Amino acid sequence: MAVKSVALVAHDNKKKELVEWVCANKTRFAPLQLYATGTTGKLIAQNLNRTDVNILLSGPLGGDQQIGAKIAEGEIDLLVFFWDPLEPQPHDPDIKALLRIAALWNIPVACNRATAEFILTSAYMTDDNHRSQRPDFGDYTQRSLPA
Repeated sequence: MAVKSVALVAHDNKKKELVEWVCANKTRFAPLQLYATGTTGKLIAQNLNRTDVNILLSGPLGGDQQIGAKIAEGEIDLLVFFWDPLEPQPHDPDIKALLRIAALWNIPVACNRATAEFILTSAYMTDDNHRSQRPDFGDYTQRSLPA
């Protein structure tokens, strides 16, 4: 059985909302492998009483990039990133890079509770055989470069 992996990220003003949403869906999250950045991961682990949450660095300290690397390596099936559209973020380039890598590798992204609900309740989340199709970048990686 293939266990789906979910990355959970939230800006400071959205952490409470993300944690409340995850707790409200505790049963749905039970079989999933969870990854989260810094404080968000600690809050989720505490509130779900789970010791198996993979807690990475805080976003501004490299956690966003760690999540992006896991997406590129095929380890993440869903990115839930409750970002704050009203507050400027000092690590905005990292955030854009994370969203770009998720789009590049065809990973579903939920940026708010409504979208997260739709994705989490999708039949694909419980279908052991379904994985988002990873693009073939063969043409790009095999291109000819001038010497």
